[in-house]
Amino acid sequence: MRHVIALDVGGTGMKAALVGAGSVLPGGHPPGPPELLHEARRPTGRERGPDAVVESILDFAAELRAYGEEHFGESAVAAGVAVPGIVDAENGIATYAANLGWRDVPMRRLLSERLRGVPVALGHDVRTGGLAEGRIGAGNGTDRFLFVPLGTGIAGAIGIDGRVEPGAHGFAGEIGHIVVRPGGVACPCGQRGCLERLASASAVSLAWAEASGDPDADAADCAKAVESGDPRALAVWHSAIDALADGLVTALTLLDPRVLIIGGGLAEAGETLFVPLRAAVQERVTFQKLPEIVPAALGDTAGCLGAGLLAWDLVAGTTLTGASGTESDTGSTGSDTDTRTDTDTDSSEVTA
Repeated sequence: MRHVIALDVGGTGMKAALVGAGSVLPGGHPPGPPELLHEARRPTGRERGPDAVVESILDFAAELRAYGEEHFGESAVAAGVAVPGIVDAENGIATYAANLGWRDVPMRRLLSERLRGVPVALGHDVRTGGLAEGRIGAGNGTDRFLFVPLGTGIAGAIGIDGRVEPGAHGFAGEIGHIVVRPGGVACPCGQRGCLERLASASAVSLAWAEASGDPDADAADCAKAVESGDPRALAVWHSAIDALADGLVTALTLLDPRVLIIGGGLAEAGETLFVPLRAAVQERVTFQKLPEIVPAALGDTAGCLGAGLLAWDLVAGTTLTGASGTESDTGSTGSDTDTRTDTDTDSSEVTA
């Protein structure tokens, strides 16, 4: 059975799948979810150092290839991998990831070699997750969307007609570094008052730990306290929502999305987040068109599913151009994250 390998590499764990063609159309855009033939997870083993992490990724990919050969009678036709940090997708380089400790890893070449010449697509984790949410998740059928995961940091993926726009230099979507409180708390990016320092899951966790006096308290605990009516939790929660709404209104003023998809750990609070957030955004818009604000649909599988879509896009691109299907062909596909340099700050290595 024809299939591709999909790998989503996180700071502590890896998610993988063998993804069938299903009803994938020319150009790689499926009308429904891709067919997951096999799923697997394992830790990155980052405590063993960056070289060991890379070797773990390569070994995992090779095992997936062998599994496909044994159970489906043929090798994968392509592979897609999503990685965190700074990514040079055009050249297939995992440039930098603080959580994993690597620098300038030629990930695409290494994977293709380990997979015996299988073509490989490399993408940035947030944009790859956004690709999946836009095509087969909460944004399915929408021509313009903005995907914003609220995790360790805040990043964004700008969706346009089934693809994700990386920008001229790979920085498009970095709404976590919109300054919403000038002169506020310092951000690792060098600015003060950035959105992600006030409204990410980690920011809420820190604020609630201080307010509650419990150093182990996190954003999920804060949400539960909000639901019980704790005034300290309400103050922390609404401060974060006010900052988030300010940042989102700036983004929608510039981008005019039809759908605003909110994901990441903070979105797991459900309507405890979405009811006040929708109200706060609505209060702030004037001439702008209010987008539909919805929760992400794919959870922590978005990155893996997006990696599968990148791989199928690669297959469609090499097929249409008559390319030979080697690693060196990956720069000439129709995949958004394979044709430009994806770059992101370490703070947007989000958790779903």
